Amino acid sequence: MSALLSFLTLLVLHPLLSCFAWQLPLKESCRVSRQRFLASTIVTLFTSSALPVLADTSLDIQKLEVGYAQLDYLVNNFEKETTVCGRSDNPYIGLCERNPTKVMEAMGFKSTKHPLFQADKTMMRLQSMVPSDKASEFIDAVEQWTQASEEASGIAYVSSWAEANPGGGKDRVALYIERSRKNASDARDALRTAIDMLK
Repeated sequence: MSALLSFLTLLVLHPLLSCFAWQLPLKESCRVSRQRFLASTIVTLFTSSALPVLADTSLDIQKLEVGYAQLDYLVNNFEKETTVCGRSDNPYIGLCERNPTKVMEAMGFKSTKHPLFQADKTMMRLQSMVPSDKASEFIDAVEQWTQASEEASGIAYVSSWAEANPGGGKDRVALYIERSRKNASDARDALRTAIDMLK
């Protein structure tokens, strides 16, 4: 960024290096250079303030796209991604068991570094990019994402305790995880809808 601004500054000031406003009579080339200077200064000020905003916007959209790809992979490979094998060799326990961690991870609830961490706030920051006639639809998509992702993560969390609770077992764990599959799918679809309106 600093290198770009330095280049723009040199580009603006270069025509004036041979001109001094207090020298009279003022050469015609200097009059043109002064006009160019004023116009270029406005462009430089606008560019220097707009570039960080554009960069942040691009980064936010990229994060949403990366998060969507991860969530889409989870939904399309749900049983595989939520099944862990090899934790125990006890035949009475079983070699494989369902694990809800991947569901919570894919929604951005396990790490602040995940691309979908607080995705609802990220999308609302980008709301100004949405065409005015789709503003209501965009807000609905964000709300659907928030509700579905929280429900998916919540049900997945409950499943982690389903085996230990009275009357529980591995079948209860699997039941809750499968319920979270539908919420994860709904969250993915709502996220796709919102992202598409940002393009």
